[in-house]
Amino acid sequence: MLQAVAGSLSYRTIWLSDIHLGDRHCKADYLLEFLGAIRCETLFLVGDIIDLWSLSNRWHWPAQHSAVLRRVLELADGGTRVVFVPGNHDELIRDFVGNAFGKIAIERQAVHVSATGKRLLITHGDEFESWIRCSAFTRLLGTASYAALLRLNRAYNRWRSWRGKPYWSLATYVKHRVANARRAIDSFEQAASAHAREHDFDGIVCGHIHHPSQREIDGILYCNDGDWVENCTALAENAEGVLELLHWPRLRAHGAGLRAANDHEAATAAAAAATR
Repeated sequence: MLQAVAGSLSYRTIWLSDIHLGDRHCKADYLLEFLGAIRCETLFLVGDIIDLWSLSNRWHWPAQHSAVLRRVLELADGGTRVVFVPGNHDELIRDFVGNAFGKIAIERQAVHVSATGKRLLITHGDEFESWIRCSAFTRLLGTASYAALLRLNRAYNRWRSWRGKPYWSLATYVKHRVANARRAIDSFEQAASAHAREHDFDGIVCGHIHHPSQREIDGILYCNDGDWVENCTALAENAEGVLELLHWPRLRAHGAGLRAANDHEAATAAAAAATR
């Protein structure tokens, strides 16, 4: 499956965030596939890579989570520049800002200049929480509801897998249809864009809210690379400086389709040869 897409996943820059290693909802299996398929000059890890909150409540660390870390280290050792910008779920690592873990630099924020010359601020995004216009009680209820939604999402996709259907985020579908969630997302995006404008950046790349997005807000390029809990997405920049969101479940489904078509073509050719 991966051979059909691996050759096309070569980029100048890739951004990943909200992986949440240590949380049972982390889609480490999909992320391992993605990391095995990509090649890039620079990899930004934009926070919440390790979910220290979840680990402090309940230990969950399967072998796949260790494999994800090993793959990132392999990329760094292989020449990829890796920059880790910690988020709120791994905020303890912010104490090590300015240092490096092996060949992985740890920064509070980072600045990226695209191939087209755009200056992009890289930050996790939890600093914009106060801009989301809802009470602490509403946020608490939202967290509880979100956890329940993720459990339902996981059960639903087990059923889809059993039926031979590709991954589909029920959680994202529901969030897009809840008015309070849409308002909170819009407030966050406006706050992030305003922050970038105030600091003379052309755009901002962040994570935090598990909502992949790429759009222009009042002349500022706003990008959110999504997450690997419900969406399985990344942001990528190609050699020409064009940015795009990568949705791994769609890419892998496309790869499976290409492989099936190739297998069918090969089988047809073999059958034709056998009848000559």
